[in-house]
Amino acid sequence: MKILHTSDWHLGHTLYNYDRTEEQMAMLLQMVDIVREEKPDVFLLCGDVYHTPQPSASVQTMFTNALVEIHDANPDMTIVITAGNHDSGTKHDIFRTPWKALKVYTIGSVDANNKEDLIIEIPGQGYVIAVPYVNERNMPDGFFQDLLDIVAERNKANLPVLMTAHTTVSGCDFTGHENASEYVVGGIDSHSLEDMGTGYDYLALGHIHHAQFVRGGHHRVRYSGTPIPVSFDENYQHSVSIVELNKHGEEPVVKEIEIQTHRPLVTLPKDGVATWEDAKDLLEGFPNDIEAYIRLNVEVDNFLPVEANAEALLLTEGKKCRFCVINTHRLKKDRREAKVMSVQEFKTEKPIDIAERYAEDIGVEFDDDMKELFRETLALLKEEERK
Repeated sequence: MKILHTSDWHLGHTLYNYDRTEEQMAMLLQMVDIVREEKPDVFLLCGDVYHTPQPSASVQTMFTNALVEIHDANPDMTIVITAGNHDSGTKHDIFRTPWKALKVYTIGSVDANNKEDLIIEIPGQGYVIAVPYVNERNMPDGFFQDLLDIVAERNKANLPVLMTAHTTVSGCDFTGHENASEYVVGGIDSHSLEDMGTGYDYLALGHIHHAQFVRGGHHRVRYSGTPIPVSFDENYQHSVSIVELNKHGEEPVVKEIEIQTHRPLVTLPKDGVATWEDAKDLLEGFPNDIEAYIRLNVEVDNFLPVEANAEALLLTEGKKCRFCVINTHRLKKDRREAKVMSVQEFKTEKPIDIAERYAEDIGVEFDDDMKELFRETLALLKEEERK
């Protein structure tokens, strides 16, 4: 059984208010070409089809048109689409019946009393256990293993078993995700591999944007990653995974096919940070004919000039690139050795003196503007206490 594994398309995503339809359509066309060339038996889209639960009509039309083209590129292929945490599970379920006419299975929700609805048999080739995103509070204990046990009972011919999930698995590389930790990524708590059960030949994952095998998964547990970058910090290759499973129990053979980004996300400078003046020079020197989104990494002593964004936009006039944002990094100042205060000393100090002492300890200048802001905030707090 040959599988094309992809996820996290995030159709409808905008970047700093720039419409990305053109890039998303370019990605979809590459997806059609890959299907036509590779001719997989199963096409897996493991969640986050859309960027929001309520995508616009035009974005939904873009997706449905692409899905028909993907089907037409290989009509014998089975297509399985599961909902992610960015999707509306209900929208996936509504059109479940008519899509089956094109061998498309859309799975939006889980019914613990009808587990068989998540099991798709590919006659003579294998089984797909299609599990969409499920909030942790609604996931029955041992649910994945229950599904695998049902398939094990049916699988008399020892055919390959494929399972999907849209979740965070412990040990994954979550580079590119904001406010992420080993415990929670993108609002989804981490699961251990043990939670996913045993008995699958390949676990096709969605949610994490960096394509990778998960540590401890014995080359059977993989995130395909997003085929199109969603943030500037996703500065790695974007691709789809082609997976071949010969029979149940054998290790899968996996290859990546890179997806070319129509308009790349570029950070200037490429490494580290620059002063505001140097950053402007880099932006001015960026080639006029390259289509890209631009982020500037700028080191500042205190604050950027108020006209900084306007200056950056002016420097991109006549260029094909799109300026997005200035990412500021405060200049690290030498910290003084912190003075230890007794409780009695702390009680006798004025609040503004304590704040100024703390600022000095961490190397931040506590200037007149900051002092005035502190006094105003303190006055407001005292006013609140009197109410």
